[in-house]
Amino acid sequence: MSTTDTTQTDSNRNNRFIQLHLLTSYPPANLNRDDMGRPKTARMGGVDRLRVSSQSLKRHWRTSELFQSALENHLGTRTKMLGAEAFDQLVAAGVAEGKAKKWAQAIGGVFGKLKKAKKDNPREDLEIEQLVHVSPRERQAVDALVQTLAKEQREPEKAELALLRQDNQAVDIALFGRMLASSPAFNMEAACQVAHAISVHPVVIEDDYFTAVDDLNDGSEDAGAAHIGETGFAAGLFYSYICINRALLVENLGGDETLARKAIAALTEAAAKIAPSGKQNSFASRAYASFILAEMGDEQPRSLSASFLKPIDQRNSDDFARDAITALKQQRDNFNAAYGACYSGCYELNAVDGGDNNLAGLLAFVSE
Repeated sequence: MSTTDTTQTDSNRNNRFIQLHLLTSYPPANLNRDDMGRPKTARMGGVDRLRVSSQSLKRHWRTSELFQSALENHLGTRTKMLGAEAFDQLVAAGVAEGKAKKWAQAIGGVFGKLKKAKKDNPREDLEIEQLVHVSPRERQAVDALVQTLAKEQREPEKAELALLRQDNQAVDIALFGRMLASSPAFNMEAACQVAHAISVHPVVIEDDYFTAVDDLNDGSEDAGAAHIGETGFAAGLFYSYICINRALLVENLGGDETLARKAIAALTEAAAKIAPSGKQNSFASRAYASFILAEMGDEQPRSLSASFLKPIDQRNSDDFARDAITALKQQRDNFNAAYGACYSGCYELNAVDGGDNNLAGLLAFVSE
């Protein structure tokens, strides 16, 4: 089977699903910690694997400089502080604190239920109970309303509080969705699904015992360390899976196909290049994907995680990366033989064995 099929045809432009399968090798690291500060794990195929949660992956992609610069002015903000922000702006504009608080609570309440005030934090009733993802246009609408209220010295009218009715141009909301329990009419279904990344092989979490030395301690009284600690770590080759519903993404962006293409390209590049930030200063565990398989089609999507139900074992493998690529392609071919091809076009980027395909070609393919 050809490793690439990038013919730009009208039928390809109508393909609904884009699936990305990535293999990324990380050296000793603690990329994503659990509640005990140790690397997250998952049990699969009867063995323990390293794991990086989808929440961690999405946040690092969304907040990366790469993603931010590619989609400037088209990214939302996750916050509980809209009411508090409005209150501070009103007070700064000369509105009395009592009125400012009442008006700001009306604004914050549009986006979710507000917390109750506490004696030790009287401003807490300006905060929304849950994080809410707001688009740039929604934030602009809030700022404009605050300026109007301050100028006219009056409370907001009911019609003016329709702050969620702005056209959505926030790519991260369109990709990853939004849920507003108090205003379900403004929920948005995610156009992108992201799996937890798992290592393709078994792991044992190791401990790094470390000490810190006091530079001003001359050792005359105490030659010991000023601090002793330990942190968990492990190395792994991870399989990651992303599925993008291109049609839903365009719909979520109000029909803006150009912006949707930019979003898909930026997400793909971020997934290939951006590493989770956990313990980076201690381990410098930055990595690019070693292998990426991109598929485009209208068929029901499927992960290729079954490739690694039987873990790659160091006792039987001389090269984890090549063995993982072989297993991934074999599972793809087996699914194709059993169910028919899941895609009408595919593109492979192989940084292990090299080849003519590169990131520019991959981005062109996914953003057709």
